[in-house]
Amino acid sequence: MHGLWRPRVLGAWRIPATGPVILAVNHTHAVDGPLLMGTAPRPVHFLIKKEAFVGPLAPFLHGIGQVAVDRTTADRSAITRALAVLEHGGALGIFPEGTRGEGDFASLRSGLAYFALRSGAPVVPVAVLGTAGTRGRAIPALPPLRSRVDVVFGEPFEAGDGSGRRTRAALDEATVRIGKRLTAHLADARRTTGRD
Repeated sequence: MHGLWRPRVLGAWRIPATGPVILAVNHTHAVDGPLLMGTAPRPVHFLIKKEAFVGPLAPFLHGIGQVAVDRTTADRSAITRALAVLEHGGALGIFPEGTRGEGDFASLRSGLAYFALRSGAPVVPVAVLGTAGTRGRAIPALPPLRSRVDVVFGEPFEAGDGSGRRTRAALDEATVRIGKRLTAHLADARRTTGRD
């Protein structure tokens, strides 16, 4: 990552050095996950769409601990593997919107809240800035080589309300709470990096 771009990493010290943690990352381009994996202070196990596990990339992704997920159904196998990452004290990376988009955390799915409530792991918001707006290039998913890309880690927070509830209502409430924290972090990251 450092050879291709000039990543500026801010707040990496906020990630707990040990124990389970969920990194909630905005997502505008395919390079966001690799950028985070290449700049985070701990190994990150991402939930990645199963379509990415093709050809020689499949054994590589499996080898570095990434989790293939079928996005067309409630993939119980992927859920079990992701929870195992957290149970063993690992860092789980999630794009809470489920797919690439505007990267503004506007349409969260409930998966992040489910993993946070089920595991009790803190959530660290992550803003990857500088990978959007590159459509029309020869390789549209990549920002210009040697350009600056910012990876900004926020303060860890608990997704639950402290009650320990795991009901559908608790999941919905946690999703709203998470959305507010992620949106606030993104706005703060944009101000801090000058990418308003």
